[in-house]
Amino acid sequence: MDLRDYDIAELKGVGPAVREKLSKLGIETYQDLLFHLPFRYEDRTRIMPTASISAGQSAQILVKVEHAEIAFGRRRSLVCRASDNTGSVDLRFFYFSKAQKDKLTKGQWILCFGDVSRGSGRATMIHPEIKYVNDPSRPPLDNCLTPVYPVTDGVKQHSLRKLLQQVLQRLPKTNLEELLPDTVKQTLGVDDLKASLQFIHNPPPGTDLVDLIGGEHPAKRRLIVEELIAFNLSMLRLREKIVREPAIALPPSTQLRPRLLELLPFQLTSAQVKVGEEISHDLNQPHPMLRLVQGDVGSGKTLVAAMAALQAIEQGYQVALMAPTEILAEQHWNNFSGWLGELDIECAFLVSKLRASERRQMLESIESGSAQMIIGTHALFQDAVNFQNLALVIIDEQHRFGVHQRLSLKEKGRHSHGVPHQLIMTATPIPRTLAMTAYADLDTSIIDELPPGRKPVQTLVMPDTKRHQVVHRVASACQEQGVQAYWVCTLIEESEELQCQAAEVTAEQLAEAMPHLSVGLVHGRMKPFDKQAIMEQFKAGDIDLLVATTVIEVGVDVPNASLMVIENPERLGLAQLHQLRGRVGRGAIESHCVLLYHSPLSQNGRARLETMRETNDGFKIAEKDLELRGPGEVLGTRQTGIAELKIADVMRDRLLIPQLQQSAKLMHQQYPQLAEKLVIRWLGTREVYGSV
Repeated sequence: MDLRDYDIAELKGVGPAVREKLSKLGIETYQDLLFHLPFRYEDRTRIMPTASISAGQSAQILVKVEHAEIAFGRRRSLVCRASDNTGSVDLRFFYFSKAQKDKLTKGQWILCFGDVSRGSGRATMIHPEIKYVNDPSRPPLDNCLTPVYPVTDGVKQHSLRKLLQQVLQRLPKTNLEELLPDTVKQTLGVDDLKASLQFIHNPPPGTDLVDLIGGEHPAKRRLIVEELIAFNLSMLRLREKIVREPAIALPPSTQLRPRLLELLPFQLTSAQVKVGEEISHDLNQPHPMLRLVQGDVGSGKTLVAAMAALQAIEQGYQVALMAPTEILAEQHWNNFSGWLGELDIECAFLVSKLRASERRQMLESIESGSAQMIIGTHALFQDAVNFQNLALVIIDEQHRFGVHQRLSLKEKGRHSHGVPHQLIMTATPIPRTLAMTAYADLDTSIIDELPPGRKPVQTLVMPDTKRHQVVHRVASACQEQGVQAYWVCTLIEESEELQCQAAEVTAEQLAEAMPHLSVGLVHGRMKPFDKQAIMEQFKAGDIDLLVATTVIEVGVDVPNASLMVIENPERLGLAQLHQLRGRVGRGAIESHCVLLYHSPLSQNGRARLETMRETNDGFKIAEKDLELRGPGEVLGTRQTGIAELKIADVMRDRLLIPQLQQSAKLMHQQYPQLAEKLVIRWLGTREVYGSV
């Protein structure tokens, strides 16, 4: 029988209650248990002298009790002083029994494993695991490294290890199906699967943990390869499922697009033309377009999206554009209604803060089809919204939504002719490594060229002790050179209300320090209309200095704004800092961004600010962001699939990804049955990013 056919209820120690708890971890069969992999290891195969242990590490020591007593400080605790022939250590227990204290008698040898910290000038272990030793010449050491597994409430490490050992003992006599075809194994040069699993769950003493954790060990590499192929196969299946559906073939625009281009006071860049042609070709196919357009801040993605929209509108269909925030939706509304209004195309705007009468009017125009271009936030996929004939969905800043959300909007556009085409835009450059995995269901276009005349923004990093000098320089630049400036207040409190209060205080202080300047304020608690009015004044030049929270991160285009100060930039991620900086440098004037940090900086904070100072390249910044924060954070919390990999790591294993993608495509096309089993082995029956 195959390992998939054995239920874990057959294992010793698994009753109905334990089985239910294990199912929360996705463990129902022997195979599930075998592929529940360790995320780190503890070395209990050797003893370390107490003199060599240091804070921050885990260690196993063999020591003799000197004395144990109950200490009464801020918290009652049991403190045991113990030593070997190299030094002494304190063991501290906040939860203990009288029996435990009585067993820690003077002269008793104990084997301790735990995390080391520093307390009262000596090495300390808090709540170490203890074994009482009768013969210190023969301590009970483990014969392999101890794996540490993901667990859930009611399932302890010790229990999980015992269950796994039962399965591993039966592994040589049971069938574990080899799901990688011979051609793939030969190409990738991978080891035997059974041997790799035995090794991963029971690494022998002396195993190089750096190699093992770092993914260099052949046993771990074998499993990394399988998991990444399975992940890519899942994305290929998701894409195939979507493109298998019909869509309306939309011929290239011969009237509206040329008219729009005539209205523009500038020429398209060659990158915009190229990406526009790729989109136009996709829209003319009888299956849904799935295309991701990446472009740095200011590269002209919105105009490319407008040209795509006109291709659908010219054929009499509707287009929906969904943005993650109301301020970005408003910016798109201004751009699209300006461009399309000149072409007599009706635009609708749908966000949650509309008055009831405005909302009713918008819903009616969307349902009747009179509104051909619909712009909004997540309000677009609420139940009350009914499109008449939606043919194209444009999603801005995809990483702010879950894939299931864009698929929900696709479902709202389903009609007798099929499903809408999808165009995804992002100004947050996604590292190629991540795009090849997390967005494997999308074709990718990159607008890798900025409009002519743009100069890179000069970035300065300064401590906030020099705030007074920065205020003076801002006042001088605005008054004497006629430039406009942003002063960005970053997240100070968890409460949005307190953030806005802090921004208000900053605006008052700056207005007092610069009485000759007009100081404006915009923050997230303002009504959309009031926010827009302030932004219009700033754009018109009526406001010299705009104090803002990070609501101005995206979608604001003021060419005369050439100076930005960001307070406490260490609180923001690289992608957000890059987006904010992109608000300046949009004209021909040389622009500057001052990062006014508060000491002391963490190691990560220092690395982020140095990266901002060194480069304006969005893709380099994105790679560094991925390195510092990991894929789950870079993609956004809703994009969980890539962050839940069991043993692979897209940053660490990025060099493998192109080759593994090819292997996944080969299996998808030539070995569909094996591919199906491989996806189930690693991902279960769940879709990577939610249901289609």
